[in-house]
Amino acid sequence: MSALHLRVVGPDGAAAPPPGSLRVAIATQDMKNLNAHFGSARRFAIYDVSPVEWSFVETVSFDDVSDESGKHRTEGDDRITPKIDGLTACHLLFCLAIGGPSAAKIVSAGIHPVKIPQPQSIDAVLERTRAMLSGSPPPWLRKVLAGAGAVAKPRFDEED
Repeated sequence: MSALHLRVVGPDGAAAPPPGSLRVAIATQDMKNLNAHFGSARRFAIYDVSPVEWSFVETVSFDDVSDESGKHRTEGDDRITPKIDGLTACHLLFCLAIGGPSAAKIVSAGIHPVKIPQPQSIDAVLERTRAMLSGSPPPWLRKVLAGAGAVAKPRFDEED
C-alpha cells in the first residue's frame, strides 16, 4: 500500500508544529467530516491546533484500505504500518473506531487515538480541540501536551 502526501509547504519546507500546538490527524473519506474508521479511512486530514487557531498541514491518502468486513487478508499483507508511518508527526488521531492491534501500534508510535462515536464536521473536532487547549485540558490531553513538548513536564523534588 502506498501513501500519497499532499502538503502545504511554506518557504522553509514542511515545518514542525508551532510551539504550544499539537498535530492532529482526522480519519475522513470526504475531507469535510470525521467519518471513517482507522482501517477504512482513505484519507487523514492533518492540522496543527493551538489554543488560538488551527491550520491545515497536509492530507495523507491511501489506495488500499479495509472494507470493514472483519475478515483479515493473508499473512504479511499489512495495511496498518503504512498508515502509522504516514501519521508519525501527529500527536492525536481522531477516528470513529480503531481495532485493538491498530490502537496498540498507534500508541507505540506516540500517537494518542481518540474515538468519536458519531460522524461530525472536521471544523467541529478542531474547534473542540482548540477550546480544550485554551482552557484547562483534561488529564489525558495534558499528558499528550507534555509528551509533545507543548507544555513543561511537571517537576518533582526528591523531597516531594
